[in-house]
Amino acid sequence: MGMTLIEKIIAGHTTQSTVQPGDIVDMHVDVRAARDFGGANVIKNLKDHGLEPDDPSRTFFTFDCNPTGSDQKYATNQQLCRQYANQYGIKVYDINQGVGTHILIHEGLVYPGTTAVTTDSHANILGAVGALGQGMGDQDIAASWATGRVWFRVPPSVKLILRGTRPASVTAKDLVLNLLDHFGANTLLGYSVELYGPVVDQLTLDERITIASMGTEMGAVILFFTPNKEIIDYCSKKAGKTITPVVADPDARYLKTFELDVTGFIPRISLPGAPHHTVSVEDFLGKPIDSAFIGSCTNGRYADMVAAAEILKGHKVASGVVLKIVPATDKVWMQCLKNGEMQIFKDAGALVSNAGCAGCAAGQVGQNGPGEITVSTGNRNFPGKQGKGDVFLASPAVVAASAVAGVITTPERLEEMERAEKAEKVEKVEKVEKVEKAEKNSHQVVLPTVVEGDAWYIPLDNIDTDMIYHNRYLSVTDQNEMGQYAFDNLKGFEDFAKKAKPGDIIVTHKNFGSGSSRQQAVDCFKSLGISCIIAESFGAIYERNAINAAFPILTYNSLKKLALQHGDRLRVDFEKGEVTNLTRQTKISIHPFFDIQMSIYLRGGIFN
Repeated sequence: MGMTLIEKIIAGHTTQSTVQPGDIVDMHVDVRAARDFGGANVIKNLKDHGLEPDDPSRTFFTFDCNPTGSDQKYATNQQLCRQYANQYGIKVYDINQGVGTHILIHEGLVYPGTTAVTTDSHANILGAVGALGQGMGDQDIAASWATGRVWFRVPPSVKLILRGTRPASVTAKDLVLNLLDHFGANTLLGYSVELYGPVVDQLTLDERITIASMGTEMGAVILFFTPNKEIIDYCSKKAGKTITPVVADPDARYLKTFELDVTGFIPRISLPGAPHHTVSVEDFLGKPIDSAFIGSCTNGRYADMVAAAEILKGHKVASGVVLKIVPATDKVWMQCLKNGEMQIFKDAGALVSNAGCAGCAAGQVGQNGPGEITVSTGNRNFPGKQGKGDVFLASPAVVAASAVAGVITTPERLEEMERAEKAEKVEKVEKVEKVEKAEKNSHQVVLPTVVEGDAWYIPLDNIDTDMIYHNRYLSVTDQNEMGQYAFDNLKGFEDFAKKAKPGDIIVTHKNFGSGSSRQQAVDCFKSLGISCIIAESFGAIYERNAINAAFPILTYNSLKKLALQHGDRLRVDFEKGEVTNLTRQTKISIHPFFDIQMSIYLRGGIFN
């Protein structure tokens, strides 16, 4: 039986000739990187355990979260990383370089068939060139630096075939927003997705990066593209050698195959708080905005800058609106300067920052304030992720047009919107407010293997790491201080930390811990003494972080027979995989710890 793309890459980085879904392997990692976010904690983990980098030539720092140095704590962490890099001869891509995942491609460090891990939850963006990239937490990255390897569970693979004729108005960002509309945040949870078809074959590298960068928002392990000749030639040139890409075997087995016709795809926009909740841009025409942002690892490429410049040329940003533009890398920035896009941006009244992640990282260009309405090209708009206001996600073309119009619009409608009478605008705003109101109303030591505690039942899907532990607390490094911030950004549970008792058990639904790679989203519960979390499924990075930190997490198929109510007394057996509701005298079977999880748990964490 043949292997899928991810199976062949993983097998090529282990001692095994073949692997299959469910196998847990010890995988060699070609590139191991840490950002300014998380880098200091990686160093701390290494020093605390007396470890040193296994191979400095494969080890890198990428400072992309706060390249402006505008935050004192980030600046301190960056300097700590520089000093450590000097000590061990580690390459630093400093604050003048841009987004780390893009740099890995541009510098020829990552190319088809290679593996890479970083503290960036969007490291799977490397699937754009047929490489296996994974975001991991601080402990995982520290372990990879010390050993050059990580344990990895081989995911099941699915095939996604895109057919039909792509409409001229549908950008790469629109393609992925349409995919999010179709699959949601967890239909592809835990899968490696391989994209094929005539539509895929024609995608440029920039377009593939845009689509691959939002695999995390779909819950996928990675979105894989088999490189075409253009991308093979590009990667071969950057790597300084001939690249032979890894491809799936003709007889590879896929758990599922999806076929979608893109002919009916439309320009879409994600509603605030949920990247997967997308609607037609037409539904929000006329929605007033306060600010606009073009950039991020999703849409900070040169092609994105060109698309924005074509619309901004000869226009001014609307009065009262701020347009912020952040190229993904310094090379993109310089290309914009050389070819005239930078002048267009300045003439239009935009604020242009040096390259980096921008609005996705607290303290840098792109953040908004309470009540502020922003339309952004980013990949996430979780509450609080890009500030305290509301963030809509859209393509660079839509964002640029909206910045000029002062309201959400499309390039095709821009001139019409500019001529529209005030009364028409008011009518459209009232329509949007009704849609928003309807939308709002629709979302209404020896470690034990058996624990007991009172249940915190939180019946929600897709609780992301910003809801669990907000990014404004990321500078906290003492685990004992983290508990007080648990769930303070989860609506309805802001007082959780004050009311939770040691031993309490959290029970929730699908995709708990989606979002970023922050270890603090696990450690805050350890700080409070929470005994375990039970969910229908977990975000991939969150699962790894919890297991490696010896924090118990378990999954179930159904809670129905448990008759669970908030506050019920539960007993959980990690080894047998049982939950007993002592209050109601009911019992269900859940998935027990798998062997490596039990091993890490009993020894108190991955480093012990």
